[in-house]
Amino acid sequence: MNSLLEELNCETVFTIPVFGGVGVSEAVVVTWIIMAVLVVLCLCLVRNLKVENPGKKQLMLETAVSGLYNFFEEIVGEKGRRYIPYLSTVAIYIGIANLIGLFGFKPPTKALNVTAALAVMSIILVEYSGIHAKGVKGWVKSFVEPSPIIAPINVMELFIKPLSLCMRLFGNVLGAFVIMELLKIVVPLFVPVVFSCYFDIFDGLIQAYVFVFLTGMYIEEAVKFLLHLFIHKQRWSKNLTHSIEKKRRLKLCQHY
Repeated sequence: MNSLLEELNCETVFTIPVFGGVGVSEAVVVTWIIMAVLVVLCLCLVRNLKVENPGKKQLMLETAVSGLYNFFEEIVGEKGRRYIPYLSTVAIYIGIANLIGLFGFKPPTKALNVTAALAVMSIILVEYSGIHAKGVKGWVKSFVEPSPIIAPINVMELFIKPLSLCMRLFGNVLGAFVIMELLKIVVPLFVPVVFSCYFDIFDGLIQAYVFVFLTGMYIEEAVKFLLHLFIHKQRWSKNLTHSIEKKRRLKLCQHY
């Protein structure tokens, strides 16, 4: 049991001697390792790209990127395409962070400060997308829609959304981690390997999917105002053109 408690603790690896000492936890160090691996991998994959006669590596990379764009575009819509790089980056990070336990590292997503930071960044982007789509005035006005009565509920959503994203990811990753550690203690042979396929691999990828899916849905909800406005303008323009044409024909009939 003591070993389990040690595994749950997020220890400080080293301290940066500034501002009285800034502790750097294991979650931050593992995140740096993930970032370094992804940067090196990206540099290797994007070397010698060709416009004509691309190689197998480039074709695989283009297929993966196109798949991510098509997947997220179905969630955020055409108006939210500009936010797909962020969603893709977060999905890749959370997926790797949840799987990194297979290589002997502690998943950084089992640290509350990591999931909280991801949730806060995502909600800031969601609110920015709403301001970008509606303008500051339209964004403020959206809090009293469809009725001023529910304005307090809409304001509470600013805090509920990041809290739900944070606690959902943290709780599921931490729960899976605790179950796997208990299985290793109780049944140290063979059985943990079977459960690891679910808790470390399948569940880890599912949690990454759920996090970015919900973030994408929030973004789509924030920017859909543009689509409604575009459709409204199209209908208004069509009706105006029809009205002008109708008046022109009426004048012609009266003339003849």
